[in-house]
Amino acid sequence: MKLSATVVTYRPDIVVLERSITSLAASIARARDAGLVSQAVLYVVDNGPADALGPIAQAAKSFASAGTLEILHGHGNVGYGRANNLVLPRLDSDVHLVMNPDVELDRDTLVAAIEALREDARVGAVAPAVRGPLGERQYLCKRYPSVWVLFLRGFAPRFLRTRFAEALDRYEMRDLPSDVATAPVPLASGCFMLMKTPLFRRVGGFDPRFFMYFEDYDLSLRIGREAQVAYVPQARIVHHGGEASRKGLRHVAWFVRSAWRFFAIHGWKIA
Repeated sequence: MKLSATVVTYRPDIVVLERSITSLAASIARARDAGLVSQAVLYVVDNGPADALGPIAQAAKSFASAGTLEILHGHGNVGYGRANNLVLPRLDSDVHLVMNPDVELDRDTLVAAIEALREDARVGAVAPAVRGPLGERQYLCKRYPSVWVLFLRGFAPRFLRTRFAEALDRYEMRDLPSDVATAPVPLASGCFMLMKTPLFRRVGGFDPRFFMYFEDYDLSLRIGREAQVAYVPQARIVHHGGEASRKGLRHVAWFVRSAWRFFAIHGWKIA
């Protein structure tokens, strides 16, 4: 298969970005050795200012051994989904990966993810098993959220989250066995999503109305109307990202605005 990938950046941690791209290159090399990947291209789409481009380009050089590198820059901070969509007219691949600049792939991640797409025609996208930087499990496959659950998870004090732990656990699919492949899962995280490129094109990529947050949930639901999103535990990544409430008031505002738009499009669920 021909593989393409997009990493969207905005003033990233350069050390983490370089490790992320290096891990992607190593995983592609493993997939090539397994006879699963013939060509690879990485698009780094930088939403940041001009003075940040040099270090980003330097960090991305580690991809040179794996395939072709293209850097898109100068369009301004257009948001995560719209930045990913900038590469849609350029895609000439069988499978396409969207990933954050703060994730690291296990060497066998792409082998497992591509095999899952090949082995079951019903599967259109793959979500990985995710660990945090300290090895803790992250629950990034989700069920459809309610407004109450989102408030609890993002903004409620600890005692309130503890009281409603069962609702939070259900939303975060904590009943999903960590070592069992499962399909379909309702919602997957945009920090790492491998998709069949024709399907990604057919659904129109990300909805550009989402500047940040919930664009991945929206995409999951639209993919789910045509195919299945599968959780594949053998596809493993480390995710260094944090939650919106920990990133300041601007991110909280983006989160609330995007949540409102998500429910307005797909239907409100209060509790």
